[in-house]
Amino acid sequence: MVRRSSSTSPAAVLAKAYERKLKAMTRATLAGSKKLAGQVKRAAAQINRPPPGPGDWLPGVALGPAGARRYHLYRPPALQLAPGEKLPLMVMLHGCAQTGRDFAVSTRMNRLAARERFLVLYLDQDWLANAHGCWNWFERRSGKADAEVATIIAALDQVVMLYPVDRDRVALAGLSAGASMAALVATRHPMRFQAVAAHSGVAPGAAKSATAALSAMRGKNMPPVLATAVGKAMGAAALFTTLPPLMVLHGDADDVVAIANAQSLADVWATATGSRPGSARVLQRGQRYAARLTEFRRGGRIQVLVCEIEGLGHAWSGGLGSQPFSDPRGPDATRMVWAFAQRAFRASSRQRTSP
Repeated sequence: MVRRSSSTSPAAVLAKAYERKLKAMTRATLAGSKKLAGQVKRAAAQINRPPPGPGDWLPGVALGPAGARRYHLYRPPALQLAPGEKLPLMVMLHGCAQTGRDFAVSTRMNRLAARERFLVLYLDQDWLANAHGCWNWFERRSGKADAEVATIIAALDQVVMLYPVDRDRVALAGLSAGASMAALVATRHPMRFQAVAAHSGVAPGAAKSATAALSAMRGKNMPPVLATAVGKAMGAAALFTTLPPLMVLHGDADDVVAIANAQSLADVWATATGSRPGSARVLQRGQRYAARLTEFRRGGRIQVLVCEIEGLGHAWSGGLGSQPFSDPRGPDATRMVWAFAQRAFRASSRQRTSP
């Protein structure tokens, strides 16, 4: 009887086949890891590459309950500060599928900052925290939204500590998911900001999960009753403080976030601040889209300014045309946001110095 060699036994054949497959998988994994590492390295290099224009693009990392978040601070060129002088700060929160650098290029906020002498802080959402690069403003049930709010505040604290920032002249602005997060941050830390601008966003309280967020974006989660309830809750929570003035910008051709959200956000803020709307007026400059402006006031002071832009889609109004989520045909939102912030700074200063 001839005994089969162990090298040709079924077990040996399977073992060799498994070894070959394991080696192939290892090679593929290593190749994939190198490719992924290369992609990550290139993405990081792109994020850290300064936007066009003069000035400093200063990198940093902040640690908070949501983990680490990268940021960049734009500092205007050739600053000559007087002894003890501090500068205003604009905090910018990008939208989905964007980075802080993308937002800087699109809005051209740095160009205005260089001319007007203020600092600009751009935060970057971690793509591991959201596959689309969105701020998780809606993840309130899981606690992720509040963790990101705290991490954004940690970045702000770090910048205030390291750079000459005037704590009494800090404004916050965002687009889309960044707008929703900006509104949420302001409700959680109203004393840290003197003005907030939400461009194409959703009101706080409109969603507590990703599924609810999609419904809210379509304008289905914010009927007047809910807007009033959320606003009253915010007003009660801010009983001993005052929410900062809010500017709402939204295009009436937005097919991503329904323009109904603009009115809902305004209603929430108006209820919380006890302000009432005045008559709307239409503003148009040259061939740019027309804008319908409505002011909500309390005691003569603007608490909410709503800017509804005719023909604008889901894009930063007046932004750089070559960039996604940016439409140069709209009124210049960058200038409008900064003008709104300046007015709020002056009003806040008068309030602090009045007897």
